[in-house]
Amino acid sequence: MTRTLFFPAPDTGGGSGGDEGQTVVVGSDDSILNIAKANGFYWSTVWNHPRNSQLKSKRKVPEVLQEGDEVYVPKLEPKKVPKPNEARHKFKLKGEQAQFKIRLKQLGKPRANEDYVLVIDGTIKTGKTDADGQIQTDVPNDARGGVLKLQGGKEQIPISIGRLDPADSPAGVRQRLVNLGYTSGAADSDDSKMPKGMLRAFQAKNQLTVTGNYDGATKAKLNELHQA
Repeated sequence: MTRTLFFPAPDTGGGSGGDEGQTVVVGSDDSILNIAKANGFYWSTVWNHPRNSQLKSKRKVPEVLQEGDEVYVPKLEPKKVPKPNEARHKFKLKGEQAQFKIRLKQLGKPRANEDYVLVIDGTIKTGKTDADGQIQTDVPNDARGGVLKLQGGKEQIPISIGRLDPADSPAGVRQRLVNLGYTSGAADSDDSKMPKGMLRAFQAKNQLTVTGNYDGATKAKLNELHQA
């Protein structure tokens, strides 16, 4: 005699294309990762679902969404696992991690082999930057952020994890400039307006014509340095 146990179906990288799921409207802090996890899916299952093909074509990468975007989440289907009755069975629920990457530079040179402490949502990870000044580690796929501590804690860099707004939007431009180390002052904090002060600093540093406008040359350089 056997009994059937039910678990969420494994990630298949797509979906059935049925109509029994739901549409989630992206909020200010939402990403494909946390939307998928909240509904019991791997991010790739949601992102690659046929009903999200238009969104995928528009945004290109799952890290980039805009508030108000609509994400289709399919119905969670059970997985049937036949096992003998009158026996104990152990099942391991697979988790999914996101990958955190950051490259540290000082005066244009990589900060290589530096000790660091990374605190993400209360979880502590320690290590050294690599020869290129890069830190790469797994974090929970619904992580929100934390702090990166360097020089024994004397230097602390706030870390925000989540989605990026589209690269052509004022908020998306500001996010990318902040990620590259440019300071966002009060005049540049309005997400509805291009951060002209930050753009001027970026243009000056990269030997572009300093206008404060998000022109073609500036966009190309920003996309080169921040590839998402």
